[in-house]
Amino acid sequence: MQDRPIGVFDSGLGGLTVAKAISMVLPNENMIYFGDTAHLPYGDKSKEAIIQYSTRITEFLVEEKCKIVVIACNSASSNAFEEVVKKAGTKIPVLNVIDPVVDYVAGTESKKIGIIGTKSTIDSNTYHEKIHHKKKGVYVESMATPLLVPMIEEGFIFDDISNAIIRTYLSRREISGIDSLILGCTHYPIIKNQINKYYNFEVDIVDTGKIVAESLRKLLEDNEIANRTSAKSSNKFYVSDLTHYFELISRMFFEEEIKIEKLNLWK
Repeated sequence: MQDRPIGVFDSGLGGLTVAKAISMVLPNENMIYFGDTAHLPYGDKSKEAIIQYSTRITEFLVEEKCKIVVIACNSASSNAFEEVVKKAGTKIPVLNVIDPVVDYVAGTESKKIGIIGTKSTIDSNTYHEKIHHKKKGVYVESMATPLLVPMIEEGFIFDDISNAIIRTYLSRREISGIDSLILGCTHYPIIKNQINKYYNFEVDIVDTGKIVAESLRKLLEDNEIANRTSAKSSNKFYVSDLTHYFELISRMFFEEEIKIEKLNLWK
């Protein structure tokens, strides 16, 4: 089990923020990444559709003999976690991206927490319920920001268009007066610097990547399936629809020439 790869999946390139953090925190681990770019964004899909996509990808990762499955997507984490656990079976642990972030903010002194995410993530109310369960007396407010994922997937970052969209969302009163902001979508760390600038670096921007990677490290050690070898890791990247921008961003993240294979699991 120790030598087997870690399975990571997302609706698109957002999960690469988690995959990159995993590769930095756990450099000896092998990884299989699946980006369901043919069906992105998950945020505007029904719960039933998200479950269907997530369980099929999980089935693939199990077939590839992954030792653990990381749901690197907030929409899938909030809508399909239980079904993914069932599909993975009793021998393969499953980690979502919400629980580690909730544990993190529960350990901070934040009093007013804002959450931005896709419609499906916000509508599920998962963050609200979990934060209030862990941290009493805290103010939590959330807001759906559905334009951010397609904006990022289309490559509109660090420009006037993205700055205008970000400013329009963050200036709304729903999340005014916050001291922490949870980036409730794994795409959003790509625009973290722009969000930080909007707040003049005065708000704690909670980025899921490293938090999830550290939680994964603990889960691997607790289950005694961490890779103890010193060999260089070997990663595989699959997408259901190969786009030029996915290739560009993935190589930027991993700073190396990586092979990306198109694979349609729904034939």
